[in-house]
Order: sequence, then structure tokens, then C-alpha cells
Amino acid sequence: MGEQESAESTEVAKPHKSVKGSKGARPESRLALVRRARRINRELAEVYPYAHPELDFENSFQLLVATVLSAQTTDLRVNQTTPALFAAYPTPEDMAAADPEVLEQLIRPTGFFRAKAKSLLGLSAALRDRFGGEVPGRLEDLVTLPGVGRKTANVVLGNAFGVPGLTVDTHFGRLVRRWKWTTQEDPEKVEAEIAALFPKSEWTMLSHRIIFHGRRVCHARKPACGACPIAPLCPAYGEGETDPDKAKKLLKYEMGGQPGQRLRPPSDYPGRPAAPLGAAE
Repeated sequence: MGEQESAESTEVAKPHKSVKGSKGARPESRLALVRRARRINRELAEVYPYAHPELDFENSFQLLVATVLSAQTTDLRVNQTTPALFAAYPTPEDMAAADPEVLEQLIRPTGFFRAKAKSLLGLSAALRDRFGGEVPGRLEDLVTLPGVGRKTANVVLGNAFGVPGLTVDTHFGRLVRRWKWTTQEDPEKVEAEIAALFPKSEWTMLSHRIIFHGRRVCHARKPACGACPIAPLCPAYGEGETDPDKAKKLLKYEMGGQPGQRLRPPSDYPGRPAAPLGAAE
């Protein structure tokens, strides 16, 4: 059964009172929260067995650069931009020696290109000068690079080095607050509280599943509650469209029968690859 079909065939029910709560209901215990959070993770694993980083990359340097470029833009736009960028600058040494104006023009489609170019030049020079031209595999080293914070470092560690980490982007933070896993707004505090709910071995894939769900179903402004496979577990059920037919129209990417964000998706991705920059759909 395909993922879209699975989502559509899941019976949507209002959350149990112990989750959503009602006036006078006892607050959810810590044990109940952990159990509910882990059950949601298991359900998401069934819906998105193909969850993956949605940036195209072939090595740790490419992933680092792509993640820096992904700030305040879509992964799709980054993926459409990086082929020419990596053809021109395949190594940190090459990128560190780039003409800033040429680099800016190459990454212009991702937005904020002057600030991003400055970060790319700085981190490439740091990799060349301090790390022998190699991306370091430790968080404490990665966060010393220009333009690299904990979120970017965890993306690189989890997907290039196999070191578990939580990627607290806007989708992740929004969903874990909707699900009442945390009330924190600060990304580092969110990371700490969510990390405490799950075994470390789950952190990287948990991030992918949550981000996938946020992009495809649980949108910021109008979540597709009526097509959501974890609706019975969600304390925010009803904030979005609950009619199944109307909710189905809100689904995005492969869940909505549309191309994904990667030009070169993994072999098990059930959707269509995205089109290159400037290509007609």
C-alpha cells in the first residue's frame, strides 16, 4: 500500500480525552507523554519509511554547504542551485579561493546570497586552514565554522557521520509544540526536552519523520487534519481542515501526487524527482 493511500485509509478520530484534555481533566503524566510521543514516532515510521534528508549531496562538504544555503528558503531551491555551485567549487579549497561576486551570483536563487556567500567563504577557509580540508565529525568543531549553528551541525552529523542528533527547524519546533511534547520556543531548549523523550538512536530519523510530516500534512496555517494518519494521537486535532476530501487537497509532495524536493532522491522514494532550476514542470 502506498503512503498516500495509507494516509487516506487511516480512520481519523478525535484524540482521546487524556491527550486533548477537557475542563477538569488531569494533566498528562510524564510516563503518558513519553508513551504517546514514542507511539507517534512509530506511526510516522510506518507512514514515512523512506524519510530522508531532502537536500541533494554526495559528501559531508556538500551537505554542509547545502544546509547553510537552506536557511530561509526551500530545500528544493537549494537542490536546484547546488549542481552548478559544486561543479565550480567541488572542495573547500576551491570554494575558499572563489571570487565573492561569482559565488554570490551562483547562490543568488537561495536568497540572502551576500550573507550566505560570506559564510561559505569563511567556513571553506576554516576547513582548509584548521581541519585539513575535511569536515569535522564533532559538534563542538562544527559550530566554530562561520554560519554553522547546532541545527546545521546536527544535520551534518546525523546524515554524513551517523552521529545521532535532533534537527530543530521551524517544522520540527512547530509540530512538537502542537503535540504538547514541549512548550519551549528556544531551539536548544526544544532539542534538550525532545531528546529526553527518546533513545539517542532515534534522534536523526525522528527529525526526518517530523519534518516530512510538517511539510506534507501538518502545515503551519492549515494542517490537513482530516487526512492525518496520527490524528487520534494529536491534541491539536481540529485546528486544520477535518473534512477528509478537503484535507486530501492540502497534502503536498508525494502525499499529494506532486514532485518531491530532491532532484536526485533516494531509490526508495515513492514520489517523482523535482525539476532542475528553470525547467518546466
